[in-house]
Amino acid sequence: GWALGRRTPLAGDNLGAVRQIAVTVDDLARRAFPALLRVDLSNLVPDEGRLDVGQLRTVSADLAEVNRSIQQARQELAAVTDDGLVSQVRQALTDLRGEIDRLAAMTAAADQGARLLPTLLGADGSRRYLLVSQNPAELRATGGMFGAYALIEAKDGRVKMGRQGSSASLGQFNPPLRVPKEVRALWADLPGMYPADVNLTPHFPTAAALYRDMFERRTGTKVDGVLAVDPVVLSHLLKATGPVMVPGGVPLASDTVVRTLLNETYQRLEPEKQDSFFAAAAAAVFDAFFTKNVDPRVLLSAFDRAVTERRILFWSARPEEQRQFGDSRLAGTLPEQDTVPTVGVFLNDGSGAKLGYYLRPAATLTVGECRPEGRRELRLRVTLQSTAPKTGLSESVLGLGMAGDPYTVRTLVSVFTPTGGAVLDARLDETETAVGVGTERGRQVATASVDVRPGASRTLELTVLTGKKTGSGEAELWLTPTATPWTTQVDTAPSCDQ
Repeated sequence: GWALGRRTPLAGDNLGAVRQIAVTVDDLARRAFPALLRVDLSNLVPDEGRLDVGQLRTVSADLAEVNRSIQQARQELAAVTDDGLVSQVRQALTDLRGEIDRLAAMTAAADQGARLLPTLLGADGSRRYLLVSQNPAELRATGGMFGAYALIEAKDGRVKMGRQGSSASLGQFNPPLRVPKEVRALWADLPGMYPADVNLTPHFPTAAALYRDMFERRTGTKVDGVLAVDPVVLSHLLKATGPVMVPGGVPLASDTVVRTLLNETYQRLEPEKQDSFFAAAAAAVFDAFFTKNVDPRVLLSAFDRAVTERRILFWSARPEEQRQFGDSRLAGTLPEQDTVPTVGVFLNDGSGAKLGYYLRPAATLTVGECRPEGRRELRLRVTLQSTAPKTGLSESVLGLGMAGDPYTVRTLVSVFTPTGGAVLDARLDETETAVGVGTERGRQVATASVDVRPGASRTLELTVLTGKKTGSGEAELWLTPTATPWTTQVDTAPSCDQ
Protein backbone atom coordinates (compact mmCIF):
# COMPACT_ATOMS: atom_id res chain seq x y z
CA GLY A 1 0.00 0.00 0.00
CA TRP A 2 2.77 2.46 0.98
CA ALA A 3 4.69 1.78 -2.23
CA LEU A 4 1.62 2.28 -4.49
CA GLY A 5 0.55 5.44 -2.65
CA ARG A 6 4.04 6.95 -2.77
CA ARG A 7 4.08 6.68 -6.61
CA THR A 8 0.97 8.89 -6.78
CA PRO A 9 1.89 12.59 -7.27
CA LEU A 10 1.05 14.88 -4.32
CA ALA A 11 -0.49 12.04 -2.30
CA GLY A 12 2.84 10.20 -2.63
CA ASP A 13 4.84 13.05 -1.14
CA ASN A 14 2.50 13.28 1.84
CA LEU A 15 2.37 9.51 2.39
CA GLY A 16 6.16 9.30 2.14
CA ALA A 17 6.59 12.06 4.70
CA VAL A 18 4.03 10.51 7.08
CA ARG A 19 5.72 7.14 6.69
CA GLN A 20 9.15 8.63 7.53
CA ILE A 21 7.70 10.36 10.57
CA ALA A 22 6.19 7.06 11.72
CA VAL A 23 9.44 5.14 11.08
CA THR A 24 11.46 7.75 12.97
CA VAL A 25 9.17 7.70 16.00
CA ASP A 26 9.20 3.87 15.97
CA ASP A 27 13.02 3.74 15.75
CA LEU A 28 13.34 6.18 18.65
CA ALA A 29 10.86 4.18 20.73
CA ARG A 30 12.61 0.87 20.04
CA ARG A 31 16.27 1.84 20.01
CA ALA A 32 17.09 5.28 21.42
CA PHE A 33 14.70 5.72 24.34
CA PRO A 34 15.34 2.36 26.08
CA ALA A 35 19.10 3.05 25.93
CA LEU A 36 18.52 6.61 27.13
CA LEU A 37 16.50 5.37 30.11
CA ARG A 38 19.45 3.17 31.08
CA VAL A 39 21.75 6.22 31.30
CA ASP A 40 21.97 7.88 34.69
CA LEU A 41 22.61 11.50 33.69
CA SER A 42 23.55 12.35 37.28
CA ASN A 43 26.92 10.78 36.43
CA LEU A 44 27.57 13.81 34.21
CA VAL A 45 27.46 16.30 37.10
CA PRO A 46 29.70 16.57 40.18
CA ASP A 47 28.75 15.00 43.49
CA GLU A 48 30.36 16.49 46.61
CA GLY A 49 32.94 18.30 44.48
CA ARG A 50 33.94 15.29 42.37
CA LEU A 51 32.92 13.72 39.08
CA ASP A 52 32.95 9.91 39.27
CA VAL A 53 35.20 9.21 36.28
CA GLY A 54 34.70 5.45 36.61
CA GLN A 55 30.92 5.80 36.31
CA LEU A 56 31.41 8.24 33.45
CA ARG A 57 33.27 5.58 31.50
CA THR A 58 30.51 3.09 32.27
CA VAL A 59 27.76 5.30 30.85
CA SER A 60 29.85 6.35 27.83
CA ALA A 61 28.96 3.24 25.76
CA ASP A 62 25.22 3.72 26.38
CA LEU A 63 25.43 7.40 25.51
CA ALA A 64 27.29 6.63 22.29
CA GLU A 65 24.54 4.19 21.27
CA VAL A 66 21.82 6.75 22.08
CA ASN A 67 23.59 9.48 20.18
CA ARG A 68 24.11 7.30 17.08
CA SER A 69 20.40 6.46 16.95
CA ILE A 70 19.26 10.03 17.38
CA GLN A 71 21.75 11.49 14.90
CA GLN A 72 20.64 8.89 12.32
CA ALA A 73 16.97 9.77 12.90
CA ARG A 74 17.84 13.44 12.50
CA GLN A 75 19.57 12.81 9.15
CA GLU A 76 16.66 10.71 7.84
CA LEU A 77 14.13 13.41 8.75
CA ALA A 78 16.33 16.11 7.20
CA ALA A 79 16.28 14.20 3.90
CA VAL A 80 12.45 14.36 3.65
CA THR A 81 11.47 17.10 1.19
CA ASP A 82 8.69 19.38 2.43
CA ASP A 83 7.77 20.72 -1.03
CA GLY A 84 4.16 19.93 -1.88
CA LEU A 85 3.17 18.72 1.58
CA VAL A 86 -0.22 19.63 2.99
CA SER A 87 0.00 22.08 5.89
CA GLN A 88 -0.78 19.52 8.63
CA VAL A 89 1.94 17.11 7.44
CA ARG A 90 4.46 19.92 6.93
CA GLN A 91 3.78 21.23 10.46
CA ALA A 92 4.14 17.74 11.95
CA LEU A 93 7.47 17.32 10.11
CA THR A 94 8.70 20.74 11.28
CA ASP A 95 7.71 20.06 14.90
CA LEU A 96 9.38 16.65 14.97
CA ARG A 97 12.54 18.04 13.36
CA GLY A 98 12.69 20.76 16.02
CA GLU A 99 12.34 18.24 18.86
CA ILE A 100 14.90 15.87 17.32
CA ASP A 101 17.35 18.77 16.74
CA ARG A 102 17.15 19.77 20.41
CA LEU A 103 17.54 16.16 21.56
CA ALA A 104 20.42 15.55 19.11
CA ALA A 105 22.33 18.60 20.36
CA MET A 106 22.00 17.40 23.94
CA THR A 107 22.98 13.78 23.28
CA ALA A 108 25.97 14.89 21.18
CA ALA A 109 27.20 17.07 24.05
CA ALA A 110 26.65 14.28 26.58
CA ASP A 111 28.36 11.70 24.35
CA GLN A 112 31.43 13.86 23.77
CA GLY A 113 31.59 14.79 27.45
CA ALA A 114 31.39 11.19 28.65
CA ARG A 115 34.14 10.14 26.22
CA LEU A 116 36.59 12.95 26.90
CA LEU A 117 35.96 14.06 30.49
CA PRO A 118 37.52 11.09 32.36
CA THR A 119 40.96 11.66 30.82
CA LEU A 120 40.69 15.45 30.92
CA LEU A 121 39.69 15.31 34.61
CA GLY A 122 42.71 13.31 35.62
CA ALA A 123 41.49 9.71 35.55
CA ASP A 124 44.85 8.66 34.06
CA GLY A 125 47.05 11.12 35.95
CA SER A 126 46.66 14.67 37.24
CA ARG A 127 46.13 17.55 34.81
CA ARG A 128 46.55 21.33 34.94
CA TYR A 129 44.63 23.81 32.81
CA LEU A 130 44.35 27.55 32.43
CA LEU A 131 40.81 28.89 32.74
CA VAL A 132 40.74 32.26 30.97
CA SER A 133 37.86 34.71 31.05
CA GLN A 134 37.12 36.42 27.74
CA ASN A 135 35.89 39.97 28.19
CA PRO A 136 33.49 41.05 25.40
CA ALA A 137 33.55 44.62 26.76
CA GLU A 138 36.92 44.78 24.95
CA LEU A 139 36.33 42.67 21.87
CA ARG A 140 38.70 40.17 20.32
CA ALA A 141 38.00 37.80 17.43
CA THR A 142 37.19 34.75 19.60
CA GLY A 143 34.93 36.80 21.90
CA GLY A 144 36.90 39.15 24.11
CA MET A 145 40.26 40.06 25.55
CA PHE A 146 41.69 37.35 27.82
CA GLY A 147 41.37 39.22 31.15
CA ALA A 148 41.61 37.17 34.33
CA TYR A 149 43.08 33.67 34.45
CA ALA A 150 42.95 30.85 36.98
CA LEU A 151 45.01 27.68 37.23
CA ILE A 152 42.82 24.57 37.52
CA GLU A 153 44.13 21.25 38.80
CA ALA A 154 42.23 18.02 38.12
CA LYS A 155 42.92 14.59 39.61
CA ASP A 156 40.63 11.55 39.56
CA GLY A 157 37.59 13.71 38.84
CA ARG A 158 38.20 16.20 41.63
CA VAL A 159 38.93 19.74 40.48
CA LYS A 160 40.38 22.62 42.47
CA MET A 161 41.27 26.17 41.55
CA GLY A 162 44.82 27.35 42.17
CA ARG A 163 46.61 30.63 41.55
CA GLN A 164 44.70 33.45 39.87
CA GLY A 165 45.85 36.56 38.11
CA SER A 166 45.34 38.93 35.21
CA SER A 167 46.77 38.89 31.70
CA ALA A 168 48.21 42.35 32.38
CA SER A 169 50.34 40.86 35.18
CA LEU A 170 52.10 38.64 32.60
CA GLY A 171 53.53 41.81 31.03
CA GLN A 172 54.93 42.40 27.54
CA PHE A 173 57.06 39.89 25.62
CA ASN A 174 60.02 41.39 23.83
CA PRO A 175 61.29 39.79 21.66
CA PRO A 176 57.79 38.55 20.81
CA LEU A 177 56.83 34.89 20.74
CA ARG A 178 56.71 33.28 17.33
CA VAL A 179 53.40 33.94 15.57
CA PRO A 180 52.15 32.07 12.45
CA LYS A 181 53.32 33.90 9.32
CA GLU A 182 49.80 34.67 8.02
CA VAL A 183 48.66 36.00 11.41
CA ARG A 184 51.79 38.16 11.64
CA ALA A 185 51.06 39.62 8.19
CA LEU A 186 47.60 40.67 9.45
CA TRP A 187 48.43 41.81 13.00
CA ALA A 188 52.23 42.29 13.07
CA ASP A 189 53.84 41.07 16.31
CA LEU A 190 50.95 42.07 18.60
CA PRO A 191 49.67 38.49 19.28
CA GLY A 192 53.20 37.44 20.29
CA MET A 193 53.85 40.51 22.46
CA TYR A 194 50.72 41.02 24.57
CA PRO A 195 48.62 38.34 26.32
CA ALA A 196 45.57 40.54 25.65
CA ASP A 197 46.20 40.29 21.89
CA VAL A 198 46.76 36.55 21.38
CA ASN A 199 43.20 36.20 20.05
CA LEU A 200 43.25 38.91 17.41
CA THR A 201 43.03 35.75 15.27
CA PRO A 202 39.73 33.82 15.38
CA HIS A 203 41.63 30.49 15.32
CA PHE A 204 41.49 29.56 19.01
CA PRO A 205 44.28 26.92 18.94
CA THR A 206 46.76 29.63 17.86
CA ALA A 207 45.59 31.98 20.63
CA ALA A 208 45.55 29.28 23.32
CA ALA A 209 49.03 27.96 22.46
CA LEU A 210 50.47 31.50 22.60
CA TYR A 211 48.82 32.19 25.96
CA ARG A 212 50.03 28.88 27.40
CA ASP A 213 53.61 29.67 26.36
CA MET A 214 53.39 33.18 27.83
CA PHE A 215 52.09 31.80 31.13
CA GLU A 216 54.87 29.19 31.26
CA ARG A 217 57.60 31.75 30.53
CA ARG A 218 56.39 34.04 33.32
CA THR A 219 55.50 31.45 35.97
CA GLY A 220 57.51 28.35 35.08
CA THR A 221 54.27 26.33 35.16
CA LYS A 222 53.35 24.18 32.17
CA VAL A 223 49.66 23.42 31.60
CA ASP A 224 47.86 20.69 29.64
CA GLY A 225 45.35 22.98 27.93
CA VAL A 226 43.39 26.22 27.93
CA LEU A 227 39.66 26.62 28.62
CA ALA A 228 38.05 29.95 27.71
CA VAL A 229 34.65 31.17 28.91
CA ASP A 230 32.85 34.53 29.03
CA PRO A 231 30.26 36.15 31.36
CA VAL A 232 27.42 34.95 29.11
CA VAL A 233 28.54 31.36 29.82
CA LEU A 234 28.30 32.19 33.52
CA SER A 235 24.73 33.45 32.95
CA HIS A 236 23.85 30.07 31.38
CA LEU A 237 25.52 28.12 34.24
CA LEU A 238 23.80 30.25 36.88
CA LYS A 239 20.48 29.00 35.48
CA ALA A 240 21.59 25.55 36.62
CA THR A 241 23.19 26.52 39.96
CA GLY A 242 20.95 29.40 41.03
CA PRO A 243 22.33 32.76 42.29
CA VAL A 244 25.85 32.82 43.74
CA MET A 245 27.32 35.31 46.24
CA VAL A 246 30.80 36.70 45.59
CA PRO A 247 32.97 37.55 48.63
CA GLY A 248 32.25 41.20 49.33
CA GLY A 249 28.50 40.74 49.15
CA VAL A 250 27.85 41.04 45.41
CA PRO A 251 25.21 38.59 44.13
CA LEU A 252 25.61 37.02 40.69
CA ALA A 253 22.34 35.94 39.06
CA SER A 254 21.62 34.58 35.60
CA ASP A 255 19.79 37.64 34.33
CA THR A 256 22.19 40.26 35.77
CA VAL A 257 25.69 38.72 35.69
CA VAL A 258 26.62 40.09 32.24
CA ARG A 259 25.76 43.65 33.28
CA THR A 260 27.50 43.20 36.64
CA LEU A 261 30.77 41.92 35.14
CA LEU A 262 30.96 43.89 31.91
CA ASN A 263 29.66 47.25 33.02
CA GLU A 264 28.88 47.90 36.68
CA THR A 265 32.23 46.60 37.95
CA TYR A 266 34.12 49.17 35.85
CA GLN A 267 31.92 51.93 37.22
CA ARG A 268 32.06 50.72 40.84
CA LEU A 269 35.64 49.54 41.45
CA GLU A 270 39.08 51.05 41.05
CA PRO A 271 41.16 49.39 38.29
CA GLU A 272 43.47 47.57 40.72
CA LYS A 273 40.45 45.89 42.38
CA GLN A 274 38.66 44.84 39.18
CA ASP A 275 40.80 41.80 38.30
CA SER A 276 40.56 40.36 41.81
CA PHE A 277 36.77 40.78 41.68
CA PHE A 278 36.59 39.00 38.29
CA ALA A 279 38.74 36.16 39.64
CA ALA A 280 36.54 35.91 42.77
CA ALA A 281 33.39 35.87 40.61
CA ALA A 282 34.72 33.06 38.40
CA ALA A 283 35.82 31.10 41.48
CA ALA A 284 32.39 31.51 43.12
CA VAL A 285 30.51 30.22 40.06
CA PHE A 286 33.07 27.43 39.60
CA ASP A 287 32.72 26.40 43.24
CA ALA A 288 28.90 26.43 43.01
CA PHE A 289 29.02 24.29 39.87
CA PHE A 290 31.09 21.64 41.64
CA THR A 291 29.37 21.67 45.02
CA LYS A 292 25.68 22.51 44.48
CA ASN A 293 23.07 19.92 43.59
CA VAL A 294 22.63 20.70 39.88
CA ASP A 295 19.92 19.26 37.60
CA PRO A 296 21.94 17.41 34.90
CA ARG A 297 19.41 18.21 32.16
CA VAL A 298 19.52 21.93 32.94
CA LEU A 299 23.31 21.76 33.03
CA LEU A 300 23.54 19.90 29.69
CA SER A 301 21.18 22.43 28.13
CA ALA A 302 23.30 25.34 29.44
CA PHE A 303 26.51 23.68 28.23
CA ASP A 304 25.05 22.95 24.79
CA ARG A 305 23.83 26.53 24.39
CA ALA A 306 27.21 27.96 25.39
CA VAL A 307 29.07 25.67 22.95
CA THR A 308 26.60 26.46 20.14
CA GLU A 309 27.22 30.18 20.72
CA ARG A 310 31.01 29.52 20.69
CA ARG A 311 31.31 30.89 24.25
CA ILE A 312 33.14 27.83 25.65
CA LEU A 313 36.39 27.04 23.87
CA PHE A 314 38.92 24.34 24.75
CA TRP A 315 42.37 23.54 23.43
CA SER A 316 44.46 20.57 24.53
CA ALA A 317 48.23 20.85 24.37
CA ARG A 318 48.28 17.11 23.61
CA PRO A 319 47.90 16.70 19.83
CA GLU A 320 46.22 13.27 20.04
CA GLU A 321 43.48 14.75 22.27
CA GLN A 322 43.13 17.92 20.24
CA ARG A 323 42.50 15.84 17.10
CA GLN A 324 39.43 14.30 18.76
CA PHE A 325 37.79 17.73 18.88
CA GLY A 326 38.31 18.18 15.11
CA ASP A 327 36.66 21.33 13.76
CA SER A 328 33.94 21.33 16.43
CA ARG A 329 32.69 24.61 17.87
CA LEU A 330 34.23 23.70 21.22
CA ALA A 331 37.68 23.59 19.60
CA GLY A 332 37.27 27.02 18.03
CA THR A 333 39.26 26.00 14.96
CA LEU A 334 38.98 28.04 11.77
CA PRO A 335 38.46 25.16 9.28
CA GLU A 336 40.69 25.11 6.21
CA GLN A 337 37.82 23.47 4.24
CA ASP A 338 34.13 24.38 4.21
CA THR A 339 31.26 21.91 4.14
CA VAL A 340 28.95 24.89 3.54
CA PRO A 341 30.37 28.21 2.26
CA THR A 342 31.03 30.15 5.47
CA VAL A 343 31.70 33.86 5.89
CA GLY A 344 33.37 34.90 9.13
CA VAL A 345 32.81 38.33 10.69
CA PHE A 346 35.26 38.87 13.54
CA LEU A 347 35.45 41.97 15.72
CA ASN A 348 38.53 43.39 17.46
CA ASP A 349 38.39 46.49 19.63
CA GLY A 350 40.41 49.40 18.28
CA SER A 351 39.49 51.89 21.04
CA GLY A 352 41.61 50.50 23.87
CA ALA A 353 38.42 50.77 25.93
CA LYS A 354 35.61 48.68 27.47
CA LEU A 355 32.89 50.03 25.15
CA GLY A 356 32.09 46.68 23.50
CA TYR A 357 29.33 46.22 26.09
CA TYR A 358 27.38 48.98 24.30
CA LEU A 359 27.76 47.53 20.80
CA ARG A 360 24.68 46.09 19.05
CA PRO A 361 25.84 44.14 15.98
CA ALA A 362 23.75 42.81 13.08
CA ALA A 363 24.68 40.86 9.96
CA THR A 364 22.80 39.81 6.82
CA LEU A 365 24.33 37.39 4.30
CA THR A 366 22.62 37.02 0.92
CA VAL A 367 23.52 34.34 -1.64
CA GLY A 368 23.71 36.00 -5.07
CA GLU A 369 23.59 34.87 -8.69
CA CYS A 370 25.44 31.92 -10.18
CA ARG A 371 28.56 32.82 -12.14
CA PRO A 372 29.51 30.94 -15.33
CA GLU A 373 32.27 28.98 -13.56
CA GLY A 374 29.89 27.88 -10.76
CA ARG A 375 31.08 30.26 -8.05
CA ARG A 376 28.59 32.41 -6.15
CA GLU A 377 28.65 36.01 -5.07
CA LEU A 378 27.73 36.50 -1.41
CA ARG A 379 26.61 39.93 -0.26
CA LEU A 380 27.38 40.73 3.38
CA ARG A 381 25.90 43.64 5.32
CA VAL A 382 27.26 44.32 8.83
CA THR A 383 25.69 47.06 10.97
CA LEU A 384 27.27 48.24 14.22
CA GLN A 385 25.15 50.39 16.52
CA SER A 386 26.39 52.03 19.72
CA THR A 387 24.10 52.45 22.73
CA ALA A 388 26.86 54.19 24.73
CA PRO A 389 25.87 57.37 26.59
CA LYS A 390 27.53 60.69 25.66
CA THR A 391 28.74 61.37 29.21
CA GLY A 392 29.09 59.76 32.63
CA LEU A 393 31.34 56.73 31.99
CA SER A 394 34.35 56.00 34.20
CA GLU A 395 37.97 56.16 33.03
CA SER A 396 38.09 52.35 33.26
CA VAL A 397 35.38 52.09 30.60
CA LEU A 398 36.73 54.88 28.39
CA GLY A 399 40.29 53.51 28.44
CA LEU A 400 42.73 54.89 25.88
CA GLY A 401 40.11 56.59 23.68
CA MET A 402 42.01 55.70 20.51
CA ALA A 403 39.17 56.87 18.24
CA GLY A 404 39.73 60.48 19.38
CA ASP A 405 36.39 61.05 21.06
CA PRO A 406 36.57 58.75 24.13
CA TYR A 407 32.87 57.82 23.78
CA THR A 408 33.29 56.66 20.15
CA VAL A 409 33.64 52.88 19.69
CA ARG A 410 36.35 51.92 17.19
CA THR A 411 36.02 48.35 15.91
CA LEU A 412 38.29 46.51 13.50
CA VAL A 413 35.90 44.35 11.45
CA SER A 414 37.63 41.41 9.76
CA VAL A 415 35.62 39.56 7.10
CA PHE A 416 36.86 36.06 6.22
CA THR A 417 35.72 34.65 2.86
CA PRO A 418 34.74 31.02 2.36
CA THR A 419 37.68 28.69 1.64
CA GLY A 420 39.37 29.69 -1.61
CA GLY A 421 37.15 32.75 -1.94
CA ALA A 422 37.90 36.41 -2.63
CA VAL A 423 36.74 39.87 -1.58
CA LEU A 424 35.42 41.89 -4.55
CA ASP A 425 34.53 45.24 -2.97
CA ALA A 426 33.82 47.02 0.31
CA ARG A 427 31.63 50.02 1.18
CA LEU A 428 31.17 51.87 4.46
CA ASP A 429 27.85 53.73 4.62
CA GLU A 430 27.52 53.27 0.83
CA THR A 431 30.92 54.83 0.08
CA GLU A 432 33.85 52.73 -1.12
CA THR A 433 36.29 52.18 1.72
CA ALA A 434 39.85 50.93 1.95
CA VAL A 435 40.38 47.57 3.62
CA GLY A 436 43.50 45.76 4.70
CA VAL A 437 43.72 42.42 2.89
CA GLY A 438 45.52 39.22 3.87
CA THR A 439 44.88 35.48 4.17
CA GLU A 440 44.51 33.00 7.00
CA ARG A 441 44.00 29.24 6.71
CA GLY A 442 42.92 29.34 3.06
CA ARG A 443 40.57 32.31 3.39
CA GLN A 444 40.99 35.85 2.16
CA VAL A 445 40.64 38.41 4.96
CA ALA A 446 39.48 42.03 4.58
CA THR A 447 39.70 44.32 7.62
CA ALA A 448 37.98 47.71 7.93
CA SER A 449 38.18 50.19 10.81
CA VAL A 450 34.69 51.38 11.83
CA ASP A 451 34.11 54.25 14.28
CA VAL A 452 30.63 54.57 15.82
CA ARG A 453 29.61 57.58 17.90
CA PRO A 454 27.14 57.25 20.83
CA GLY A 455 23.63 56.53 19.57
CA ALA A 456 24.80 56.18 15.96
CA SER A 457 25.19 53.19 13.65
CA ARG A 458 27.48 52.42 10.71
CA THR A 459 27.00 49.86 7.94
CA LEU A 460 29.79 47.93 6.23
CA GLU A 461 28.92 46.05 3.01
CA LEU A 462 31.16 43.60 1.18
CA THR A 463 30.77 41.37 -1.84
CA VAL A 464 32.74 38.14 -1.63
CA LEU A 465 33.14 35.14 -3.91
CA THR A 466 32.82 31.53 -2.82
CA GLY A 467 35.54 29.01 -3.60
CA LYS A 468 36.13 27.80 -7.16
CA LYS A 469 34.15 24.56 -6.99
CA THR A 470 31.18 25.70 -4.93
CA GLY A 471 27.84 26.23 -6.61
CA SER A 472 25.88 25.73 -3.39
CA GLY A 473 23.02 28.09 -2.65
CA GLU A 474 23.55 27.56 1.09
CA ALA A 475 25.75 29.80 3.23
CA GLU A 476 26.59 30.26 6.90
CA LEU A 477 27.83 33.06 9.14
CA TRP A 478 30.47 32.65 11.82
CA LEU A 479 30.52 35.64 14.20
CA THR A 480 32.50 36.86 17.19
CA PRO A 481 30.36 36.16 20.29
CA THR A 482 29.36 39.54 21.76
CA ALA A 483 27.87 40.71 25.07
CA THR A 484 24.55 41.33 23.33
CA PRO A 485 23.92 38.60 20.72
CA TRP A 486 23.98 39.48 17.02
CA THR A 487 20.83 39.97 14.98
CA THR A 488 21.39 37.77 11.92
CA GLN A 489 19.76 36.73 8.67
CA VAL A 490 20.95 34.37 5.93
CA ASP A 491 19.11 34.46 2.57
CA THR A 492 19.86 31.28 0.62
CA ALA A 493 19.23 30.47 -3.06
CA PRO A 494 18.89 27.43 -5.36
CA SER A 495 22.18 25.68 -6.18
CA CYS A 496 23.90 26.57 -9.45
CA ASP A 497 23.44 23.13 -11.02
CA GLN A 498 19.62 23.26 -10.79
